[in-house]
Amino acid sequence: MTLTAWAMTTGETGMRTQARGLAQALTDRVEEKTVARSWLGARSDRIAPPWPDIIVSCGRRAARHALTAREASGGRLLAVHVQDPRLRARDFDLVIAMEHDAIAAGEKVIKVATALHDLTPANLATAARTWAERLAPLGRPLVGVMIGGDLRGRRFSLDDGQRLLADLRRVKSAADAALVITPSRRTPEPVIQLLRQAFAGDPRVFLWDRTGENPYRAVLALADRLIVTSDSVSMISEALATPHPVEVFDLGFARHVGFVQALVDRQLIRRFDGDPRPPVTTGPINATLEAAAAVRALLQTRTGESG
Repeated sequence: MTLTAWAMTTGETGMRTQARGLAQALTDRVEEKTVARSWLGARSDRIAPPWPDIIVSCGRRAARHALTAREASGGRLLAVHVQDPRLRARDFDLVIAMEHDAIAAGEKVIKVATALHDLTPANLATAARTWAERLAPLGRPLVGVMIGGDLRGRRFSLDDGQRLLADLRRVKSAADAALVITPSRRTPEPVIQLLRQAFAGDPRVFLWDRTGENPYRAVLALADRLIVTSDSVSMISEALATPHPVEVFDLGFARHVGFVQALVDRQLIRRFDGDPRPPVTTGPINATLEAAAAVRALLQTRTGESG
């Protein structure tokens, strides 16, 4: 029998990516369900029978809806939550939290080093085919640079941009490297303008202008080396799922200090400071596959018990 799954979130992009990624790693019959951020305002999708075999939820509001659906199904569906639900872990069949989350590992809680995501060899290969010809004139080695932006309590300042620019120039010159730079929707315009002016007319630099198709996945697939800003746990985690060495440009975001340091300690990443030599890392690492294996083991246990 083919499994069915719901990926349930409030619709926030990062949560959708994590819930969808795990659900799709388990089955190709996945339906996304969006629940309202509050009991007032926007309407939720219909949460009613026929129930799926699995609900993968992410976010506290989605967690509550998932538990309600599990109870309504008579406990037949599997309730799997991604991140700390800030509810009782024993009420779920499985909770998948990151190592820096406050929730303790236990019988129903596993801890993973990176965030879950929906990257697969297939979608990376598709992106690579789409962009390979356009990026080929840049030459090799190709350094992919993924830039995030502000977080609550800490801005991505122009000073940060100038530090990043200086380090990129050093790598480009000393390693004779090409750069493909992908800002996000959160990247401040002054930082983008700084990079645009610095690399204007350079045939070995591609700076995405945030219009048209985003080359982000193509960069993950095609670059020889990846540099990611430290504001985004998701981007760092996705970079680590590739076979390429990963460096993190540290912006000093307090929320992510433990996450970044743990990866440095495990030699999965290196802090980026303009060193022209590519880092030696022990990756890749893919928490989505680890989480999917844990869910499959739980399903097998259930099947054995019912049999």
